[in-house]
Amino acid sequence: MVASPQIRIPATYMRGGTSKGVFFRLEDLPSATQQAGPARDRLFQRVIGSPDPYAAQIDGMGSATSSTSKCVILSKSRRPGHDVDYLYGQVAIDKNIVDWSGNCGNLSTAAGAFAIHAGYVEAMPRDGICTVRIWQANIGKTIVAHVPVLNGQVQETGDFELDGVTFPAAEIVLEFMEPADDTDGDGGMFPTGQVVDELEVPGIEMLQATLINSGIPTIFVNAADIGYTGTELRESINGDTTALARLESIRVAGALRMGLIHTAEEATTRQHTPKIAFVAPPADYTASSGKRVRAQDVDILVRALSMGKLHHAMMGTVSVAIATAAAVPGTLVNLAAGGGARHSVRFGHPSGQLRVGAEANLVDGQWTVTKAVMSRSARILMEGWVRVPNDSF
Repeated sequence: MVASPQIRIPATYMRGGTSKGVFFRLEDLPSATQQAGPARDRLFQRVIGSPDPYAAQIDGMGSATSSTSKCVILSKSRRPGHDVDYLYGQVAIDKNIVDWSGNCGNLSTAAGAFAIHAGYVEAMPRDGICTVRIWQANIGKTIVAHVPVLNGQVQETGDFELDGVTFPAAEIVLEFMEPADDTDGDGGMFPTGQVVDELEVPGIEMLQATLINSGIPTIFVNAADIGYTGTELRESINGDTTALARLESIRVAGALRMGLIHTAEEATTRQHTPKIAFVAPPADYTASSGKRVRAQDVDILVRALSMGKLHHAMMGTVSVAIATAAAVPGTLVNLAAGGGARHSVRFGHPSGQLRVGAEANLVDGQWTVTKAVMSRSARILMEGWVRVPNDSF
């Protein structure tokens, strides 16, 4: 038997918002993986420890959740007015898939910080706020990260608290510029032209839904219409295979209506997008940490699924979709939040609550959004090299 030596690849393991991922500089990757293709996918799968039939990712950097099964590539941007290009891969845990169809909003925070760490930002203050202009290559959008710096370095410690993250840190403000996603050529924020649609879902019949492309393609339904209250935690759904299958059938029906897939079978290879979320009016509940969330402290309750499982907090990209949908009168999100015009919304999620904002306008009969804003934090957890067998890709 011939030994298969391992190769070392410079890498940084970072938390961004309520997610974690392995970050690479494009120029540090093996040459065969510096462009999109099967070699890159196989490398990232080996780094993370997928596909793993045990769904544990023991032999990799992943932690067996969709929030921690992620890889990121950054490079110096060639696009005018931008500092860095940011490409994100969602690695499936137990399936042979790396999904490049969308962004990770939480890791967008870490992308801004990593751009500074990696030396990609040329003009930056020694102290204060460094504005990093990021080109999100998956969806072709601009993200502006306002990263605090101290003595010429990213300031990571602070008193900003984010539900779903154990320790406080320094606040990073993200602006998602013109986040309505038209990468699939659907022609607008609401691909059907309606703020509420009727979805025909096998086993459920007709179901009201808001289908929106902002931040990430998202399907919103009313919690009550599918037998939920909006106060559910992961444990009450993720162990229920029947419930997960029903939610996946709604996601597939929405993806078909949005034109993101052409057949239901395609959904098996496109797990990252669209997302499925359910909404409800405010109610008291206990978050996963034991923290009590009071109805009067939030405008709406939202639960969302990522890669087929209920998310432990809220994806950053879905937060953009929530903010945008809340700002458009008549959507299910807007109605659950009380209706009317609004520029921000406070929503309750399984780990607590979050405030997000968006500016939406009706122009020539179509809704547009100029930007969505939210705060997150980021921190380097480990840096050095990641090792993989050299026959991995």
